[in-house]
Amino acid sequence: MVRGRLGRAIDVRHQGRERVICAFEVDGFVVDPGPTTSMETMLAGLGAPPRGLLLTHIHLDHAGATGVLVRRFPDLPVYVHERGAPHLVDPTKLLASARRVYGEEMDELWGEFAAVPKRNIRTLSGGERFEGFRVEYTPGHAVHHVTYLDEATGDAYVGDVAGVRIPPHPFTFAPTPPPDIDIPLWLESLERVRALAPAALCLTHFGRFDDVDGQLDAVAAYLERRREPVADQESFERQIVEEAVAAVGADDAATYFQAAPPEQIWWGLQRYWARQGK
Repeated sequence: MVRGRLGRAIDVRHQGRERVICAFEVDGFVVDPGPTTSMETMLAGLGAPPRGLLLTHIHLDHAGATGVLVRRFPDLPVYVHERGAPHLVDPTKLLASARRVYGEEMDELWGEFAAVPKRNIRTLSGGERFEGFRVEYTPGHAVHHVTYLDEATGDAYVGDVAGVRIPPHPFTFAPTPPPDIDIPLWLESLERVRALAPAALCLTHFGRFDDVDGQLDAVAAYLERRREPVADQESFERQIVEEAVAAVGADDAATYFQAAPPEQIWWGLQRYWARQGK
C-alpha cells in the first residue's frame, strides 16, 4: 500500500470532555464532523475549509454539524448512504425521533441540525470508489451506516460499527441506541470490515487502533452476549456501568457513557429483542 495521507484525528471535545467524539481528516475530507455544538473546535483543528464530508451515518453525534457546515461552505459535497440522505434533506422525522431520546437536553448536547440542500448530497449504496476511498455498506448499528476504506493507507473509518473504545484502554462495547439495532446484520458487517483487511480501524468513539482482529472480535463477543433479552433495565444499566468502572475507572467510564449512554444501550436492545419476539 502507498503511505502518505494518514488520517488525522481531531478531538472535537464534546461538552468540553476529551476522547468522546473524534472527527478524522483525510486529505482535506472530514469523516464524521460531529455535532454543531462542537463544530468550531473541529474547524479549528482542521485549519482549512473541508473538501468534503464523509458520513458513516446520520446520527447527531456523527453528522449533526453537516447542514451548518454546508451553510458556511456552500459547495461542500456530503457523502452519505442512500437511506440516510432523505433525512439530511428533510430532517423532520430524524429530529422528532432524536428529541424522544434526548428530550430537553437535545439542543444543549447537539445544537442545530440544519437541512442539507439536495445538490450537495452524494448518495452511496456500498461498493463505490472515489477520491481514494472504497465504500462498504455496514448496517446493524444503523440502516444507513457505511465504512470508508482509505485504499492508500488501509485505514478503515468505521463510525460505530467497530464499537466504543476509549484510549488507552482495550475495554470495548457496542453502542446500541434505538431504533435500528440488528445484531445478526451487525455481526455480518464486522466480517465485511474484516474482509477489507484494513491496516487499522478508525473509531468515532475514539481514535485509531491497529489491533484490527482483536477489536472486531471484542465487538462481536459483546454482541453475542446481547442476543438474549434482559428483563430489568435498572439491573442491566447497573451491570454495564460496574463493568466499565472495574475496567477503566470511574472518570474514563464517564467518557465511555457520554459516547453511549447506558439508557440508550438498553433502549436499542429492548427494541431489537421485541422485534425478535423475545
